[in-house]
Amino acid sequence: MKRSAASTVTGDNSAEIARAFTTARRDARPLPGFPGAIPADLAGSYAIQDQALDQWGEAPVGWKVGRIAPDLQGRLGEARVAGPVFARNRWLSIPGQVLDVPVFVGGFAAVEGEFVYRLGADAPAGKTAWTAAEALDLADGLFVGVEIAGSPLATINALGPLVVASDFGNNWGLILGPAIDGWRSRPFDSLTCRTSIDGALVGTGSAADLPDGPAEAFAWLLGHCAARGRPLKAGDLVTTGAVTGVHDIVAGQTARIDFGAFGEILCRAKPAGPIGEEETTHEQRDRG
Repeated sequence: MKRSAASTVTGDNSAEIARAFTTARRDARPLPGFPGAIPADLAGSYAIQDQALDQWGEAPVGWKVGRIAPDLQGRLGEARVAGPVFARNRWLSIPGQVLDVPVFVGGFAAVEGEFVYRLGADAPAGKTAWTAAEALDLADGLFVGVEIAGSPLATINALGPLVVASDFGNNWGLILGPAIDGWRSRPFDSLTCRTSIDGALVGTGSAADLPDGPAEAFAWLLGHCAARGRPLKAGDLVTTGAVTGVHDIVAGQTARIDFGAFGEILCRAKPAGPIGEEETTHEQRDRG
């Protein structure tokens, strides 16, 4: 299986850095800083992520796409960053109910309103360049959703996309909401979102506010994963970017992400516990 080449800065330490992140995630233990030398390029960051994926031992059931700040895109050679979503932290929203979601106490946690494509068929393994139209032909649904961004490293976003890519793209879960009827014919500006935390409005927007639109993010992710030897599979979910922004949340706070006619998602942050000790109800967890 093809993998990203490691940066010369990271070198043979990529497995050790990955181990520090995966252990901290499993133990729900904060990290005081980046556990090694920060990679010099995204190839080095994804080498760490690939090591972490192998150590984690679960196949992703989806992927998040995040945006790299415009002033860094030229140097890094990319406009986006990716990270995996795992079944243990994929939840289904239940109308009118507040879903408890784990966050890393002492680490980073945020909620992001998203529009989420689902693949209707396996992506061709060797196809590494996609147009938005080709990507949409592969999708069989569009959903509203919420990314639970999260990392044991509190400064992950401040340290930038090289660090974000290293630790699973700063992802800790996905809440999947209702499907959007007639999504193929709806203009992106009709797909709106409002995010509130503890009753205070913190952001508004629509899918049209995503740079180049959600379909371009989906197309990029298809090519990115194929180039890493991880082509997407039927049923995989792809989040396409934070419509109202990235909104920090701490344990005990409640978020309401309102998608208007397409429903709302309610979630409450709770302290994450070591994997194996956390309890999530059968009704709330989607094992897929």
